[in-house]
Amino acid sequence: MKYIKYIFPVFVLALLVTSLLVTSSAEGKDGNNGNGKVVPGIEVLLNKKLDWLENKRVGLITNPTGVDSDLKSSVDLLYNHPDVKLTALFGPEHGIRGSREAGEYVESYIDEKTGLPVYSLYGPTWKPTEEMLADVDVLLFDIQDVGSNVYTYIYTLGFAMEAAAEYDKELIVLDRPNPIGGTKVEGPLRSEETVSFMGRFLLPVRHGMTVGELATMWNHEYSMGVDLKVVKMKGWKRTMHFEDTGLPWVMTSPNIPTKETAYLYAGTELLDDTSLSTGLGTTKPFELVGAPWIDGEALAKEMNNRNISGVTFRSAYFTPMFGKYEGELVGGVQVHIDDPSQINLVNLGLNLVDAMRDQNPEKFEMTSSYANLIGDPEVPEMIMNDEPVDRIIKSWEDELNTWVTEVRNQYLLYNPYPSGAQPYKDEGVLGILPLDLTAAPGQSVELTVQGYDKNGEKLDIAPSSVEWSTTNDIGYVENGIFHAEKEGQGKIVASYGDYTASRDVNVSATQIKNIRYGIHSAYSRIVFDLNKTVNNYTIKEKDDKLLLKIPYGEIEGELDEQGGTIDIKNSPVISSIDYRIENDVFVAAFNLKIDEVEYETPEFSSRIVVDLMH
Repeated sequence: MKYIKYIFPVFVLALLVTSLLVTSSAEGKDGNNGNGKVVPGIEVLLNKKLDWLENKRVGLITNPTGVDSDLKSSVDLLYNHPDVKLTALFGPEHGIRGSREAGEYVESYIDEKTGLPVYSLYGPTWKPTEEMLADVDVLLFDIQDVGSNVYTYIYTLGFAMEAAAEYDKELIVLDRPNPIGGTKVEGPLRSEETVSFMGRFLLPVRHGMTVGELATMWNHEYSMGVDLKVVKMKGWKRTMHFEDTGLPWVMTSPNIPTKETAYLYAGTELLDDTSLSTGLGTTKPFELVGAPWIDGEALAKEMNNRNISGVTFRSAYFTPMFGKYEGELVGGVQVHIDDPSQINLVNLGLNLVDAMRDQNPEKFEMTSSYANLIGDPEVPEMIMNDEPVDRIIKSWEDELNTWVTEVRNQYLLYNPYPSGAQPYKDEGVLGILPLDLTAAPGQSVELTVQGYDKNGEKLDIAPSSVEWSTTNDIGYVENGIFHAEKEGQGKIVASYGDYTASRDVNVSATQIKNIRYGIHSAYSRIVFDLNKTVNNYTIKEKDDKLLLKIPYGEIEGELDEQGGTIDIKNSPVISSIDYRIENDVFVAAFNLKIDEVEYETPEFSSRIVVDLMH
């Protein structure tokens, strides 16, 4: 389960198993370092915060990890509660019941047990649509994360927040532990150059936050203006790992079957997008690593000599049942956990890559997507040039430390707090819509300001009471409308009383650089690669065609500036796309093979994606 590469959702490969596996923590109810059991957000909500749902229609975003301490499903707890009006369910990657393969499209359907509609938040539609939220007043998010920045569930949360902002819905996060702890933060802060599925949400490899803390940070740092509440856990401390919580472990996705896998994932996942195996297709994914040419004994000796804290390495040989090197004997090591609190996961992952590359540099390969995996476009070259691991890590430390102290540490909800940090205190939030603000010189964009005070009450904002400013002479705001004047990057700042919000602005012509496509079993995906994220395009049906129009569009890159045709092969619904410029508007005509076609427009950064349903 990880980022989307180019236009195809490629995460962790096929299902290792097809049904949900549940194991209890080895420490059981006497875990938690002898301090009792952590109470997850779902139980706190039902016991103490039920008034938050009073007279509201509730939509629940969850999966099999949404359970209480007794393994009762959050779906059942809410559906059967006489004071809760549950009206809709939303499923992330792997689906509401966890029965979908990694990267598989999860369609919308009716849940047989409750009779409620289940809407997919993975595949063509990641962000809840206005139609999906028609019978919802408040969204609940109850999913267990694993603490890695390439695990998709936290971005499902991010997209839900975007929808909540745009459609004025309340969002409540039912918080859960970060299983790998809340103290260590590791890896480069993701560069905007390496963004795909993550959209605006830039995190280091290991963020050291709970989902409630992430939502709080995003709401402020991206000026989203969401009516957000977090139901905090009772008893969780930042120093805890999952075994300390006393909670039962439910596999978070098919290839994270145990808490040990979750502990290692953020580190050993860094072997992906290379010719090395992360152990997928075995019973120990992300614990067994290697490659067919690796001498396991030599690798174990080398890794143990590197004195990596918290782990020990044992030579291992394994034959994956599926995925990379299916049916081949792979040599490598098994990573054994001695003390999860001591493991620096990024250091572990990069040292494994370094040691295995050194055994046979000619057979070590790295794909072009590795920068997207680690989040830094400079790291792949450093690895291929055999730069020492400590030098690679040092290259991002200053930026990471600045982000940790100036951003991340301002939004922590649980102790012990880092030196100099204070617990987050809600002072309300102000937001600016649209969340993605781009314009061409001469173009005008209407802005909306919304926000909530510290008590969750909506701010009554008169447009005339908002003070606006812009930077870098990119334009000006008058009567709530941004008028773009000069090409460049800048910010728009809105001030209302003691509240301030800012929005990044990109003023430039919209460049259409390429048109690509992919044929899936359920849909044909058409992708327009752009120089920036836009939301002012239109799609209309006309004469057996779909017409996509992008104002102020220019043809650049691999396309013919005079216009042309892209032939689409092997699609049952579309034969070709004609593209051209008409009066400063880019026009793409989808030549359909059928009279009518349903389509979805999932959101990507710097792309327009149209999924034509088969």
